[in-house]
Formats: sequence, C-alpha cells, structure tokens
Amino acid sequence: MPRLIEAGHEVVAISRGAATPYKANDAWSRVDIRRMDRAALEAEGRFGREIRALEGDIVIDMICFTPESNEQLVTALESHVGHFLHTGTIWTHGFSAVVPTPEEAQKKPFGDYGVRKAAIEASLLKMAHQKNFPATLIHPGHIVGPGWNPLNPAGHFNPDVFTTLARGETLSLPNFGMETVHHVHADDIAELFMAAIAKPQASIGEAFHAVSEKAVTLRGYAEAMAAWFGQEAKLEFLPYDAWAERQSPEDARATWEHIARSPNCSMEKARRLLDFTPRHSSLRAVQEAVRWLIDNGRIEAKAP
Repeated sequence: MPRLIEAGHEVVAISRGAATPYKANDAWSRVDIRRMDRAALEAEGRFGREIRALEGDIVIDMICFTPESNEQLVTALESHVGHFLHTGTIWTHGFSAVVPTPEEAQKKPFGDYGVRKAAIEASLLKMAHQKNFPATLIHPGHIVGPGWNPLNPAGHFNPDVFTTLARGETLSLPNFGMETVHHVHADDIAELFMAAIAKPQASIGEAFHAVSEKAVTLRGYAEAMAAWFGQEAKLEFLPYDAWAERQSPEDARATWEHIARSPNCSMEKARRLLDFTPRHSSLRAVQEAVRWLIDNGRIEAKAP
C-alpha cells in the first residue's frame, strides 16, 4: 500500500480489520481502510458488487483462495475495471520438470491449495485472452521480511531451527538436504506489482513469478545461516520417514509439503517484459526477517 500511495494513487484497502501492517509507514495514514468480511459477503453474493461500487480503476486481490471466490469478484468487475491483479502462488506448478521453472511450463499442481490456485490462474488467463479482461497474475514464493516467520532450513516454520544453528548445535535435515525452497522479500513482491501496474500493455494477460533470483537447498541454507551466526553448521541427514518421526506432526507435514514441490522458479519473464529484478537474495531476505524475530524476542539468539 505505501508504494501505491507514494506513486500518487488514491488507495482503498479492504480487510476484516483483524491485522495491522507488518511495517510502520506514514503512508498508511493516507489509505482509506474499509472493513469488510469477504467470506460473509460472498456467502450473501454481495462481495463482488461491493468492490465494484468502489469504482476502482485498479483492483489488487491479495487473498483469493477458491475458483468460486474469484468468479464472484471478476464477474462483478467485468467491464468495470482497468487492471485486475491477482496474487497467486508458485505452488501452481506442483512438481517441476526443469529448473529454474519458467511460468509457461506445463503445470502439475497437487494439494487443495495448489490445485485451486491453478484453476483460478487458468480462469483468469482464459478471460484475459478470450474476453479482454485486464488480468495479471503475480505468483510469490515463500514470503519473508520484517514481521514474517521464515520458512526455515528444515523446510517448516518452527523458529527453534534458527536457535539451533545459532548455538552451533546439530540440526537434522531430511534426506540429503538437497531439496530446494524459494523465498521472496515482501518488498520485492510490492515492487513487482508496481512494475506490472506501470506497464499494463506488457503485464495484462500474463503471469509472473515473484521470487528471489536463486532458490536455495536446505543444506546450503542451513550452512549459510549457521555462518551468519558465526558458527559452523553441524548437520545430520536422515531418510524423510525416519526424520519425520523426530518432528512434531505439524512440522513434518509442513516440510513434506515444501520438499515434495522443491520450487526453483525463473525470474526471466519479469526481467524481460517488465524490466524487473528482485533486490533481495533469499538469504538476505531471510536474515532481515530473522533479525526482526530476534529483536522482538521470538528467536533465542544474538543477531550478527
């Protein structure tokens, strides 16, 4: 939102009012914040009409998770919006056939979230190409930055992994630690949205990844974070099933979801069409997030 304000846009933000911005910015004082419960309004068939009534030239949908939710909104906005931007996910790819994976690669999504988001993408691109609906899709990777709990080197979200590395203790990783994760700094996502808005002739009817320049392996990630803490990584490796027995069910499941996909996505399309290059590497983005967590008492460690 602050970037939109700084670019001279009049901004209306829709939310349930249950959260606050991750990072303070004076620009938020110039945002018209409206409280709406999307799920409740959709159940009444009203959400799309409520958004259309705001008469926005640009609509950015950040939290759409089902094809039905998307259909209600875009049906109401058809012929009533200049540019519609949808926040997708790199999980629409599912299993990768080549890496880094380009946006146009054949998609094999799995799991409810990936399958539903892929269906939304297919619907929006079909509308863009057949009905001239002005849709652009932005597909983030694992989002990090101040206020975010990063996906960690074990492939889940338990921050104790960073404490283990900071203390120089042994960290257990699944398999050989060669699966990949692909982070993105939240501010790079914001900049990519701005780049897409600035070049509608290039972005409408297209989907773009929003990730750092390079994915990292679990092993490389762990070694780099240990070095950041001034330690040498002590790692052990176990087959996934044996490794999972030592983890909480929640952590084991989260790791399986990530390493089964092992995303490694290309940013070439955004560079070529939008002249956009992310500013943060995966490690720089994670380290900024971890420093914030340490400063706020959520990780027991000393930041470098």
